[in-house]
Amino acid sequence: MRSLNQFADATTGVIYVHSSPAALCPHVEWALTSILDARANLRWTAQPAAVGTLRATCDWIGPVGTGSRLAAAMRAWPLLYFEVTEDPSDRVDGERFSHVPELGLWRGNTSANGDVVVGEMQLRALLEKGRDGFAAAVEHALGTAWDDALEPYRSGGEGAEVTWLRREVG
Repeated sequence: MRSLNQFADATTGVIYVHSSPAALCPHVEWALTSILDARANLRWTAQPAAVGTLRATCDWIGPVGTGSRLAAAMRAWPLLYFEVTEDPSDRVDGERFSHVPELGLWRGNTSANGDVVVGEMQLRALLEKGRDGFAAAVEHALGTAWDDALEPYRSGGEGAEVTWLRREVG
């Protein structure tokens, strides 16, 4: 049987666990280790935006599609506030996944500079909603509610240590 990533292009990304109860931290590390085939010894620090919770950041390298797998695994714990990015690579758009317990998981394509990109067909579907629902549909497509909810957690990471994880590709 061939390796899942034998012919996959490599890409990079970042995992931002913005807020996690302490009891979930080992489970998050186990999930990351399983997907990336690299030991995830994250350096957890206090999250000032949510007293009593912890945060960690992890840069990763792996095959295209790893961001989706990471987000799906972390979604299993509904108390987590997190984001996963996957950088664009040759012939593949980037992605950003954002999770807020009250909102669920959001996914968007991203450009080389990290902006959310809304494609032609997605815009056409938004236009079909008519004038009344267009603005709300655009806000949802851009992930505005998730950005608003996560912004207080993002600033809590200033000065925090970043961990690199690498999965061999090829």
